[in-house]
Amino acid sequence: MRLGINLGYWGAGMDGDNLAVAQEADRLGYDVCWAAEAYGSDAPTVLSWVAAQTESIDVGSAILQIPARQPAMTAMTAATLDSLSGGRFRLGLGVSGPQVSEGWYGVKFDKPLARTREYVEIVRRAMSRERLSFEGEHWTLPLPGGPGKPLKLTVHPEREHIPLYIAAIGPRNLEQTGEIADGALLIFPSAEHLEDTAIRHLRAGREKAGLTMDGFDVCPTVPLAVGEDIHALADTFRPYTALYVGGMGSRKQNFYNQLARRMGYEKEAAAIQDAYLSGDKEGAAAAVPHELIDSTTLLGPVERIADRMQAYAAAGVTTLTLAPAGFTLDERLAALRAGTDALERAGLVS
Repeated sequence: MRLGINLGYWGAGMDGDNLAVAQEADRLGYDVCWAAEAYGSDAPTVLSWVAAQTESIDVGSAILQIPARQPAMTAMTAATLDSLSGGRFRLGLGVSGPQVSEGWYGVKFDKPLARTREYVEIVRRAMSRERLSFEGEHWTLPLPGGPGKPLKLTVHPEREHIPLYIAAIGPRNLEQTGEIADGALLIFPSAEHLEDTAIRHLRAGREKAGLTMDGFDVCPTVPLAVGEDIHALADTFRPYTALYVGGMGSRKQNFYNQLARRMGYEKEAAAIQDAYLSGDKEGAAAAVPHELIDSTTLLGPVERIADRMQAYAAAGVTTLTLAPAGFTLDERLAALRAGTDALERAGLVS
């Protein structure tokens, strides 16, 4: 199993440290450094900054938002980043959510699966440097009846095939991801529930495409906190978990809340959401069960983290992306080093 690092959003208060974290992950042999975007910092700018000041670690978008860019623009960005980084770019895509898609980008959040399938096909065609033409429900290239003509990407990516990932949570999205992508970006992964909540759906998609799970990258992001007091460490993630389960989306359309329910926390997920949407964020955080946090994070001393890593590997994870917690740069760097120590203790170094 390989290790990754997730820098999250630029502008979240740790910008001065994020480059140092990426450089330390590079030195320690981490496989990939991911950056996120929502409605603040954009991922490509951050990734180009990191790639220019690291040596061997891959850089990946987790995610580039589909409603933010036309697919041909995404292909241009991917090809450029792959060329500038010397073949170290990974393209992660996702539909975002209805609040961001419609509120920030002005793009209707409808038929996300069909839009994603068309988007991926256009991106792949463009990156292959064939003359681009496409007729679908959501995109038609070139536009009919006008001066447009099929064009070919002028930039040569470093590699013929840039790895393409999709952020997926729901069963149908996971199945489609297995069918059309090279990897899946997962969030709130519980090793004990991963087969039922994700892997079996990814496997079904692979089988639909006539493929196996061999070579497919199962890549969840897992917060990491090192120490002896597991309950105190878990409490630091209560606001984070409450935000996603309670407030990331509407009452009817919150993918993270639905995931918590599928893991067996139906009553708890409802209570978290009720409190969060009523404005009681502290109450929402207090309603998060310790077991939900503990099963979706890496908490404790290195030995316990190593045991949890073994559980993730046994569940089918191929790249475990860590989000190291810490109030200072030294604490975050120490957590990174603990991650590599735990991987070695677990006997999972690839």
